[in-house]
Amino acid sequence: MKTLLLRIVLMLGVSLSFISPTFAADTYTLDPAHTYVIWHVSHFGFSNYAGKWSAEGTLVLDDKNPKNSKVNATIHVSNMITGDKDLDEHLRGKLFFDTTQFPVATFVSDKVDVTSKTSAKVHGILTVHGVSKPVVLTVKLNKMGVGPITEKPTVGFTAETKLKRSDFDINTLLPGLSDDVTVDVQTEAYKAS
Repeated sequence: MKTLLLRIVLMLGVSLSFISPTFAADTYTLDPAHTYVIWHVSHFGFSNYAGKWSAEGTLVLDDKNPKNSKVNATIHVSNMITGDKDLDEHLRGKLFFDTTQFPVATFVSDKVDVTSKTSAKVHGILTVHGVSKPVVLTVKLNKMGVGPITEKPTVGFTAETKLKRSDFDINTLLPGLSDDVTVDVQTEAYKAS
């Protein structure tokens, strides 16, 4: 009986020695005061106009295995800021974003391709104006550390992508008001308690 028990304990010990330890990913909250989306569109070739939306959400960051990281963001399209209140209201209307019906946009990642120690391609589904399309964000890690105000572990990223607004059924004033939209994302996220 003792020999059988000893064999079971030894087999269990050997089996466990081949299992590598797993590291839990950390969940971060996207700081809505420091997370925003800026878009740029050509205004009939005369200028490149810009607008800004605030965003919030969560980031699951696995710094040991970054390809397992995930982001889920909500973009507040109805809180449009262009610097011109009349234009903001016009863009909220049915000709453009129809924010009465679609007040938010969302981005949910589904794959991370790590390209260096500080960069990645983050694939996901962007839903704008009730239309969902796959997009790829080119992401750069800005910094990891302790935030001086929150005193919490904090991470900052910059991301960019290019879209066609017609893909999201926003066709007003094409082609004068360009179909091509450049999107720049800035985000800070702090570790959830």
